[in-house]
This record gives sequence, C-alpha cells and structure tokens, in this order.
Amino acid sequence: MTERTRLYVETTIVSYLVARPSRDVIVAGHQQTTHDWWQRRSQDSELCISQLVIEEAASGDPQAVEDRLALLEKMTVLEIADQAVELAEVLVRGQALPAKAGNDALHIAVAAVHRVPFLVTWNCRHLANAVLRKRIEALCAEQGFAAPVICTPEELLEVD
Repeated sequence: MTERTRLYVETTIVSYLVARPSRDVIVAGHQQTTHDWWQRRSQDSELCISQLVIEEAASGDPQAVEDRLALLEKMTVLEIADQAVELAEVLVRGQALPAKAGNDALHIAVAAVHRVPFLVTWNCRHLANAVLRKRIEALCAEQGFAAPVICTPEELLEVD
C-alpha cells in the first residue's frame, strides 16, 4: 500500500498489539505479523475505528485496557450512524453473519457507510472469512454500499 488509504481497525488488531506473547504458535505468529504490519505499514494509512472498538477494547485486564485505549487515541473515530445500524441488521437478517455476531456486522457496516476501503482484523470466524464474503458484499451492494475488503494484517504487508 504505497499511497495513504483509510483502514478500519477492528478490536483484535489492538488486542494483538498489546497482548503478552502467546504460547500458542498460531496466535504468536499472528501477534508477530501484527507488530510487523504496525511498524512497517500503519503509518501509511489513516486508521479508523468506531465507538464499538473503544467499548470492546475497554474490557478485560486493566493494564491491557490502558494500553489498547492509548493506541486508539490516535485513530479517527467514525460515527455509528443510523445507516450503519440498519446495514448491520440487514447483514444479520440476511444471514451474512449469525445473530451472535451483531458487533462484527456493525464493524463491517460502519466501514461500509463511511466508505473505508479496508477492514483489518484477525477475526477469521465472522469477518475475514472467504465463505461469508460474497454474502456480505451482496447485501452491502443491495443497500447501496461497497463492502470493505476484509483482511488480516498479513494481507496488507507489501513485498519490499
């Protein structure tokens, strides 16, 4: 990503940035990739969040909460507009995401409504999921929005 672009940063990203190194080899790899992306590429982008990210980041271990919120302070906070709430409801009703993933639907909807081209996450169950992608894109398009490209930090690292 050579030009400055907007990225919606989902909560898992800041969680991985401040978490203690995991003993799980896969999670540890994701943490390292997140740190690499953060150091090499995050400055090239306008990092956007919503109040939902702030609320999610504000729970858990007090020190981790403090560290996550410190990272979020520097990011652009996008409004959770009524259109985003309605789009999130459409994504759940239309079975692009399960009902239990309402917050994930809202992350997608906020990015779509604000025309943020990328949503970066490590949530591969409901967000960065190739099986769900077509339905998410179709429902967003039906509502007049382009779905963000939902991807992991690994997908945003360029080969130098």
